Amino acid sequence: MSEASAKRILSGSLALAVARFGAPLALGMGLQTAFNLIDAFVISRLGDASAGPALGAIGICDQLAALGTIVSYGLSVATATLISRKVGEGKHDDVKEIAWQSLIVVGALSLFFGLFGGFGAGFVLRYVVGAKGEVANLGVPYLRVMLGGSFTIFLLMHLTSVQRALGSSKTPVGMLVASNVLNLILAVVLVYGPADSPAILSWGRPIARLFGIPRMGLMGAAWATLLARATVLIPLIAILMKRFGLFLKRSAPHTGTIVSIVRLGWPSSAQLVMRILAMLLTHSLVARAFTTPTDQSATTALGIVFRLETMALFVGLGWGSAAQTFVGQNLGAQNPERAKQSGWYAAAYNAAMMAVLAICYVAYGERIVGFFDSDPEVLKPALSYLKWVGPSYVGLGIGIVLGSAIQGAGATLRALALDSAVIAGFQLPTSVAFVLSRGATYVGVWKIVALTYFLFAVVYVVSYRRCRFLNAAPAEPHAATPAPAS
Repeated sequence: MSEASAKRILSGSLALAVARFGAPLALGMGLQTAFNLIDAFVISRLGDASAGPALGAIGICDQLAALGTIVSYGLSVATATLISRKVGEGKHDDVKEIAWQSLIVVGALSLFFGLFGGFGAGFVLRYVVGAKGEVANLGVPYLRVMLGGSFTIFLLMHLTSVQRALGSSKTPVGMLVASNVLNLILAVVLVYGPADSPAILSWGRPIARLFGIPRMGLMGAAWATLLARATVLIPLIAILMKRFGLFLKRSAPHTGTIVSIVRLGWPSSAQLVMRILAMLLTHSLVARAFTTPTDQSATTALGIVFRLETMALFVGLGWGSAAQTFVGQNLGAQNPERAKQSGWYAAAYNAAMMAVLAICYVAYGERIVGFFDSDPEVLKPALSYLKWVGPSYVGLGIGIVLGSAIQGAGATLRALALDSAVIAGFQLPTSVAFVLSRGATYVGVWKIVALTYFLFAVVYVVSYRRCRFLNAAPAEPHAATPAPAS
């Protein structure tokens, strides 16, 4: 970490420092969702009967795949918390050891989700979520590939989190921009192959002919995403090795450090998984109550708007990552008041960004949704969702950032408890009860989602005001004896 970065985080103008550090992270995290939006754009232009069901399939499958990403990201949050604290304390050897041990944990998790995808994709999609017809037929092989290649997104999120904890926020953004450009190129070539495609995307045909690539449809989008993510990992790892000196020496798994990462990370993982499960529950309730094997327009609509909502979620996680870094490093430097203030600044910046995003979604919703699917039966539920839920993204964003700040202080169990209270105590039972009631419509489900997001803001603001940061230090890794390099 450079002296300039450390000075800005620990002693510079706080409002400016948080904005300067957080804005690139928010942009970078928002770009993560661009993978999904690019896929949706390309798939929506297939021009045949599979386009609508394919959009519905990726809407569900990407949420299922996100469960693994969220579990992994929780461990990355724990790693970043420990690393940022050690950076603040000036213990750079400990930083290298924590980074290496965390890589072992993420690798093991990648193996688990890869096997789970290979054997359980069909059961989860058809019988747990309740996907029907062509949505399920297209979704099962797509989900197998996405879960099988989970390691690409796990490592991408993890390594950028480590960079952020070290005080670097701009380099990962450049990598993500490059990976999105590559993803677009690969998606066009693999989805359409040498066959017909929209005129604006016809440049992919000669490339496909040159390499003998057939028209792969939805599966082409899956492989394009994995290849783009895998490619960007190479320079990302190289930067961490050359600039920060990480991963240069391998060491044997150290139980104490791994246990500390898992102990600190599992509440964060569980918290984020609960949020994704809440979205999946909404998807499942809508699929079961408001669709049929021949009319899946509501599912397709949710597949589109949830992609837009995921952008709001990830932008919030970007500002939350900034808050987490400032909280961790300032606590390590024994400056709790500055740590706490940084969380308020990050939450305010994200609230402003969410307000702008919500205005765009509400004002231009028909154009945005219609860009992917202009079917009136899809536009109707999608636009009503954006109308009711869009403004509540401000509340969602405040909750995400303040929750991340609390995690940065090591109080991950507190953040989990708060999310559990809102989701399990309000959203889930209220949604199920409403759908089972007589005359239920999907608009009522949207209103419950909006109330949930505003409730997040209220709960987290109250809790954050009462947070005693010095009593919320993260669990320290047990002292590790470095193993000989191999």
